[in-house]
Amino acid sequence: MSLYSAEHLRRLRLIVTGGGTGGHTYPALTTLETLKTKLAPTGVAPEILWVGVRDGLEAKVAARSGVPFKSVVTGKLRRSPNPSELLRNVVDAFRIPIGILQAVATVARIRPSVVLSTGGYVSVPIGLAARLFGVPYVLHEQTLSLGLANRILARVATRVLLSHPSSLQHLPERLRAKAVVTGNPIRAEILAGNPAAGLSFFGLDPSVPLVLVTGGAGGARQINRMLTAVLPDVLSRCQVVHQCGGMDIDEMREVAARLPGQFAARYRVVDFLHQELPDLLAAADVVVGRSGAGTVAELTALGKACILIPYPVSAGDEQRITARTLAADGAAVMLDQETATPENLRHSIEMLLADPQRRQAMAAAAARHGRPDAADRVVAEILAVTAGG
Repeated sequence: MSLYSAEHLRRLRLIVTGGGTGGHTYPALTTLETLKTKLAPTGVAPEILWVGVRDGLEAKVAARSGVPFKSVVTGKLRRSPNPSELLRNVVDAFRIPIGILQAVATVARIRPSVVLSTGGYVSVPIGLAARLFGVPYVLHEQTLSLGLANRILARVATRVLLSHPSSLQHLPERLRAKAVVTGNPIRAEILAGNPAAGLSFFGLDPSVPLVLVTGGAGGARQINRMLTAVLPDVLSRCQVVHQCGGMDIDEMREVAARLPGQFAARYRVVDFLHQELPDLLAAADVVVGRSGAGTVAELTALGKACILIPYPVSAGDEQRITARTLAADGAAVMLDQETATPENLRHSIEMLLADPQRRQAMAAAAARHGRPDAADRVVAEILAVTAGG
């Protein structure tokens, strides 16, 4: 922190933009929290404004976190629209210029020291406005392959922050000089889980291996169906905590109620994991889940043996690309469209539980991809560009 003058820090005004999904929103929030923590010893509180869509996830997260929020209009141009989406493309084509004008007015009024963008179509207007006013613009990409919005904005960014070295190949050669691999920011509490607390929370047996199955906050019906088909076999070898999502919670509770007594005691199903998630991740021997950017960032930072089942229609096929990269390095088991069957899920779980050495090797390989200090790295780049670095 000594690299930055007190005067420089006192004048730090930051606009952050990005949202639409948790994958864009939560890295932004983690970065803001890390920035505040880093500056706290100096007595400086940065001025922060979050710009996003009024009804987007980012608006809810900003309000919950006490971050001032400004909404702008934006639109999404779908590259391969089906007939029902053609009209939405036309409507959004008229909304985009309005959003750009709102963004220009916001940047002109705030005159930020720096703009941080974490992706999503809402980031485009603010990114272009930052370029117009010569404001340093830091772009962060969470996935291995750059999304369409970030491919556009990389051309005007001061710094392009990437989550994985392989992402460099997705940038034009002339832009690679301003790219820095920082990793994907994850919440500090994820790294501070207590295994004993995670087991105790659900009344689990410390002597029995734990498999955590999750489809993310909304659940994943594909994963739920696969697990249901093999649950008794799996429970004969381990205990399972299953985050199934709100849509399937009633059905999964019925599945749980039909389990024989000796297996029922080993299965816990919830719609959503809250503050207990870090402790459960710490306790888990194996994690089964999607391969979204946030999930993978957490699992690799923790060095977890995992079975990844990519969401088959993720934008740009990003989840399959991520899972394939990890699997090729021995850092995960990947169950793709052709291999994502109940039988293969059962076999993969049994294989990892039966072979501690393989599980440990996979965890070590995953850790080599992890960047638990990603938020610190992103904050360092933000401060560097505002100081002219």
